[in-house]
Formats: sequence, C-alpha cells, structure tokens
Amino acid sequence: MDLPGVRIKGALAVPALVVVAALIACASYGCGTQVHKTSALRRVQTIRLPGVEGRIDHLAADLTDKWLFVAALENNTLEVVDLKTDKRIDQMEGLQEPQGVAYVPASHKLIVTNGAGGTAVIYDARSLARLSRVDVGLDPDNVRYDLTTDRAYVGYGEGSGAALAVLDPKTGTKAADIKLSGHPESFQLEKNGNRIFVNVPDRGAVEVVDRKRGSIVATWPIENASENFPMALDEKHHRLFVGTRSPSKLLVLDTDTGKTLASLDAPGDADDIFYDAEAQRIYISGGAGSIGVFEQEDANHYKSLGEVPTAEGARTSLFVPETRRLYLAVPNYGSQQADIRVYEATQGR
Repeated sequence: MDLPGVRIKGALAVPALVVVAALIACASYGCGTQVHKTSALRRVQTIRLPGVEGRIDHLAADLTDKWLFVAALENNTLEVVDLKTDKRIDQMEGLQEPQGVAYVPASHKLIVTNGAGGTAVIYDARSLARLSRVDVGLDPDNVRYDLTTDRAYVGYGEGSGAALAVLDPKTGTKAADIKLSGHPESFQLEKNGNRIFVNVPDRGAVEVVDRKRGSIVATWPIENASENFPMALDEKHHRLFVGTRSPSKLLVLDTDTGKTLASLDAPGDADDIFYDAEAQRIYISGGAGSIGVFEQEDANHYKSLGEVPTAEGARTSLFVPETRRLYLAVPNYGSQQADIRVYEATQGR
C-alpha cells in the first residue's frame, strides 16, 4: 500500500508509520490540539477481572449492599464486584452478550439485557437467582429504571422495528412499546417531567418521547456531527449533553427548544457521559484512551478542564454521585488485562 507522497518500502518505512500514527491521532483528538491532563478525577483503585475477555459494556451499582454489576458483553458474563473490598465476588455465566444493566432499589432487583438473546432478564440482586425473562426484541441495549412509576425502559430494534420497551419489574412482563425511527442508544428520563430523550444515531437526531402518551413529541437534529451515542441530562438547568463520534464532540442542547448551544472537542469513541451536579462537571469516557472533564461555568458556558489518560477500548463507565466515584471498564486487549479503574472526583483541576 502507498500513502500519498510516502513510499512504505525501504528506508522510508519508518516515516510512513509516523504519518499513519499522526493520521490516527488527528482522527481521535484533532490535529494541532494539545491534550492537557486534569486532576479533577484521581485514580484510587484498580479492581482486577481475571479471565474476562473482550469488550465490556455498561455498569450499575447497588448502594445498599455496595455491589457493582458489570456487563462483560463478549465474555457472556455479568461480573459482580464488592465495593467494600474492591474485589470481584461472583461471575454470572451463560448470558448472551449482556449490554445494559439497571438496579431496582426498592425490590433489590437487577435487570440485564441480552443483546444476542433478545431478552431482558430480571434477577434477585442479592441471591443472583433469575426471577423472570422478558422477550423484548432485536438487540436490546440500554436500560433505565424510573423510580416514580416503577417501570424500566429498554432500547431495542432497528429501523421501523425500533422502540423503547416498557417493563414492569413486579410482574416481569412487557407493558408497552414506544416506537422510534431507529435503534436507540443512550437515553435519559426526566425525574420531574414525562419526557425521555433518546439518541437515535441512524436518524442523526435526538427523539423526545412523552412517556404518558407513549409517543414521540419532538425530533431534534444533531448539528454538524453524527454517531450520537452517549447522553447525560442536567434537568435543573434544562440542558442535555450528547456525545458524538464523528467528529468527537460534546454537544450541549437546550431541552426547552432542542437548540445546540455549545460544541466542544471530546475524547474519541465515547460511550458514556455523566453530569456531576455537585461539582457542575461533565465526564465523558472514550475508547480512544481518555476521560474528558468539562466544567459548566453556567447553563450556557462550558470549558474543557482536560483529560485523564486511561486505556484502549475503555469507553464505558459509571459515575456514582453519592460516593463521588467513577468506575471505568477496561477490556482485555492484548497485554492489557480487564479491570475496573476507580476514580474519585476531586475539587482540583
């Protein structure tokens, strides 16, 4: 193979590799942009996950028993970590590409979606016994629990078959479907309203659902970017944070109008975003190898505080505001072993 202006043979092989590396770096971080480290997140612990192979998807926490649940998608397991000892204490086998996981506090139940099985399985979160299985549909992914209505929402499907499934954790059944225009990625539920904001990258938009009506009430196009996967919500200030991968951006949307108010460079290959209301910061984890930290100066103004270097493929995470901890899932890639890296949110920058 030849690159324009560079021959990848003989004495010029090393410069060619340098050019390739530079092109990759530009794609991930932006050419001419210096990456600054930040002390806003301080690494305090590493929890090993021996034997876990391949990509790791989403996480959930039980703050009563202090357990962390990790969906090890390509390992077909759910990893159970005791946060009191920072050690893995169990591994649930036989799952089919687990992707989403949600904890139900009142009943101590756990909902896990199986991407390859088309199901959402409900477990007793303490005994880990399976209670029920709900047939959802093609590729069930993210799952969110709504405390106010005791319902869970699961994003699934493709094209005209895409929807949010509404689950009843008490009965272990699907109560309804809310149709969407394409496969849903991350979505967020209002606590003081009826809306659900849904990333639909196939549509290049955020679709707004009224969960009482069970239908889409607005569609907000994503401006000058695509592949909108992760999302977080600042309900108090009426702001929605959307991460895109092409290019790698953090977008800030007004939830009253859908207008994009800000666009900032962000880590590449991002799959999770969290809003830290106490510190007024946004954390975005990217598989390109870093966590980006942004400051909310006010509802309309944002700035990057820098990045925390992490590991290749570490794009999913969980921020727990009650403990000020962010848990980052690091996959087993080559000599890189699977683990959960624990960061403490600090006041420094």
